[in-house]
Amino acid sequence: MVSAAKSIRTHWDGIVSWFQTDITSAIMEGYNSLFQSAKSRARGYRNNDYFIDMMFLIAGRLAFTAKYPTHSR
Repeated sequence: MVSAAKSIRTHWDGIVSWFQTDITSAIMEGYNSLFQSAKSRARGYRNNDYFIDMMFLIAGRLAFTAKYPTHSR
């Protein structure tokens, strides 16, 4: 019981935050999983800027649509 009380006291701010916002860290953990997968696939990037760019491409939900038609029939 003492261990449980210490754990609650240690995480009190997060517990209250969850009740106020109903937001968990699950979404961020999902993104972290995607980033770690990209990191292992690439076996390292040349520098941190490339890795940050890759994170934006993975998590940014960017829409790459052609402004002009690429084919003409």
